[in-house]
Amino acid sequence: MADVPADRLDRRFARLWAAGTTSALGSGLATVAAPLLVASHTDDPLTVAATAAVSWLPWLLFALPGGVLVDRVDRRRLMIAIDAVRVLAVAVLAVAVTTGRAGVLLLYAVLFVVSTGEVVFRSASQALLPAVVPRPLLERANGWSFAGTMVAQQLVAGPLGGFLFVVAASIPFWVNTGTYAASAVLIALVAGVYRAAPAAAAGPLPRRSVRREVAEGFRWLRDQRLLRTMAGLIGLLNVTLTAATAVLVLVAHERLGLGSVGYGLLFSAMALGGLVGALVGDRIVARVSASWTIRIGLLVEALTHLVLATSRDAVVVGAVLFAFGVHGSLWGMVASSLRQRLTPPHMLGRVGSTTLFISAGGNCVGALLGGVLATRFGLTAPYWVGFGIAVVVSAATWRVFDRATVAAAYATAAPR
Repeated sequence: MADVPADRLDRRFARLWAAGTTSALGSGLATVAAPLLVASHTDDPLTVAATAAVSWLPWLLFALPGGVLVDRVDRRRLMIAIDAVRVLAVAVLAVAVTTGRAGVLLLYAVLFVVSTGEVVFRSASQALLPAVVPRPLLERANGWSFAGTMVAQQLVAGPLGGFLFVVAASIPFWVNTGTYAASAVLIALVAGVYRAAPAAAAGPLPRRSVRREVAEGFRWLRDQRLLRTMAGLIGLLNVTLTAATAVLVLVAHERLGLGSVGYGLLFSAMALGGLVGALVGDRIVARVSASWTIRIGLLVEALTHLVLATSRDAVVVGAVLFAFGVHGSLWGMVASSLRQRLTPPHMLGRVGSTTLFISAGGNCVGALLGGVLATRFGLTAPYWVGFGIAVVVSAATWRVFDRATVAAAYATAAPR
């Protein structure tokens, strides 16, 4: 594994960051365009919400075996291969939309393939990061990574995706194809070998079954009380968050009176908050403590759902989504840095993928739940359910994140 400079973020991180940001721009355009494309075929809430469900289903199916793969192979080369597959898949969809042959089923199929690649890609990226970033700078590196993703995927891609879709429905998907290709090139320029085990080990390493290695990752996470609680909490809150966002396009049109560009701007508001949180997050965490960062975030979750359930003012909704974006970046920064600090290098893929599996499980369930709740009880139902759950989990987990426990976790070094 390549040596890490002790005091700075070097060119390897810059290229990895550029690759992630470029890829996020294209993915963001497709994220905005996909529900708009489905909505142009039908106004059924369940069909629209199924777009998000299809995107999250691969996280349930492939996150765990994907983590095993990440711990077995060169993580950089794996990311390049995944980008190549995603280029091909999105290009097929772009051609179909251009020629007027893109139905909802084709869109679902391409989203499934692309999301399957994203499952493994993200696990590999998170496992690779500690190999190119000095440990004292993990919070800063995670902050820059979140910032790049937020700016590209939501702040820029939100309104741009809506605008490009109006110009021509195929354009967001063509741009997405190009960004995945650019990402592959940038990752190829990251120097070094990034295998979990040293390349110089004598002879091939013995291989255990995938099931046994997955179980090892589960057991390790199970024994880490703080990380275990955060993973479970994020999974549960993702149920309510994705239920809310799965029908946000309909809320934007019917309750807030927004068009396609306005719908994209809601994501931009959240992204702008995420950018602010990412850029100054390491200083915020240092000032208020990681403990209170987590606790305040729980309150922001509840407030967001409450406002989305009650407000018809697009400005108010945008402001709350901005606050949610700040919270999202701070939580992601704390959770990722804790996991990267505490997890042994040879298990980063499996532990990261186990966390992603739990998180994505919430997203997948939430996507379908949002459609069902909105269909049976009205568009505000997912937000009222989300508010109630956020209040309950805030009360139930408040003591878990006390200052002493979180500080002790930050001071603990993973075995090397």
